[in-house]
Amino acid sequence: MKDLLTKIKGEIAAFSENADKQVENGNKAAGTRARKASLELEKLLKEFRKVSIEAAK
Repeated sequence: MKDLLTKIKGEIAAFSENADKQVENGNKAAGTRARKASLELEKLLKEFRKVSIEAAK
């Protein structure tokens, strides 16, 4: 679960950095990277939910 949490934190950092670049500088490539990170975050968060529910049983 710690590895999963580390991956989630890394993707959040990548998303935040790239989203800021898109908003502040109009960097289109950063927007693409932010969207890609958001898709990966979605997968990781679903996995976290599944692992968390199993751990709570």
